[in-house]
Amino acid sequence: MSGESPDSGEYAKALGRKVALHRKRRGLSQKEFAGLLGRSEAWVSQVERGVRRIDRMTVLEKIADTLDLPVAELAAEAPLVASAITRDPSAAGALRVLLGEAHALRAVLSGAGPVDRTKLRDGVDRAWQLTHAGEYTDLAELLTGLIPELEAAARTGGDGDERDLFRLLASAYQACGAALAHAGDPDAAWVAVDRSVVAAERARDPLLMAAGGFRLAIVFNGARRHEEAGRVAGDTADALALAVEHGDPAAVALCGALTLQRAVAAGRSNRAEEAYEHLRRAREMAVTVDGENDGHHTEFGTLNVELHEVAVAVCLGDAGRALRVAEHLDVSGLSAERRARFQIDVATARTQRRRVVEAVTSLEAALDLAPEMVRDKPVVRRLVSDLLTMSPVASDRLRRLARETGIPVGSTDR
Repeated sequence: MSGESPDSGEYAKALGRKVALHRKRRGLSQKEFAGLLGRSEAWVSQVERGVRRIDRMTVLEKIADTLDLPVAELAAEAPLVASAITRDPSAAGALRVLLGEAHALRAVLSGAGPVDRTKLRDGVDRAWQLTHAGEYTDLAELLTGLIPELEAAARTGGDGDERDLFRLLASAYQACGAALAHAGDPDAAWVAVDRSVVAAERARDPLLMAAGGFRLAIVFNGARRHEEAGRVAGDTADALALAVEHGDPAAVALCGALTLQRAVAAGRSNRAEEAYEHLRRAREMAVTVDGENDGHHTEFGTLNVELHEVAVAVCLGDAGRALRVAEHLDVSGLSAERRARFQIDVATARTQRRRVVEAVTSLEAALDLAPEMVRDKPVVRRLVSDLLTMSPVASDRLRRLARETGIPVGSTDR
């Protein structure tokens, strides 16, 4: 008689179903997945059917890492393990150093100085241009000088209108947070966003505070903390309800952007009905503003809703829906960063359908649009690895992608 409890048998079956679901979402066969794990195809089949129980944390961690998931996603009783290790781009490192310096304290102790508001405002505008272009090295260089100047100006300007300066400071920190989130550094991004909310409160600007909530939801979704992302986005959207009811276009746009983050959180948590309901509600809001109120850099509008439908469908493993929606979208008017993320989503859908050549085309387009952002994204590196696994002989284009993203071709090219 086996010493295994009935509960452990159910656990093995539930774990197997999750492994199979996420493997299929990546478009991998059992044989290809087994190759990535260094196991046999029969072993994978037994795990997915619940016949073989995983009782070693190192094995569970290997499966989670290969599927690009936290261990807790596969087994609630397993201890939470840090997300996949990524390379540390110098731009992200420079922004972390910037956040660690005592700019506010130095500003308070240094006394008043001259304030050039035009220069500071132009600097913040430039910061957002670089953020939307995915040019994080130049952004880090700019913010290294700009944020200390804004901290000093906001606290020592002495002209009786500090609110506008705190508003600029909040926007600069949001740009910093957005860049760090896309660079895969959620902890530092959280610090930057939190500082933006504090500055927005000092500016007595509730919509700018809400924009901070939007950025925080992005950070949480990027860190795979989807429950927290949905909660932050929902609470912030609820707080905006009165302004939305009164028809404030900026509030409607922010509420719509927050609703899209709720859709992403639900989609990544495999709650399809909830995700598509959030998309429906966001679409209704987008019709009323149609992308014309982007003072908080959300790019919200009807097109943005369609882009999120592609992203959500990919999360849910519905590659057909993602590709049908993507086929009719004209993204030429969007920022380079947003277009690159769209191409990554399309590449993911094409990989799920095992359309290797087309997936490579999408990844090449993303890399051309925002090389600094795309090159170090874990999802891109995972996609390139999957495409190498699916290819008996890697094409020259795929090999170039592998070199660009630091994936060793020899380890998967057969």
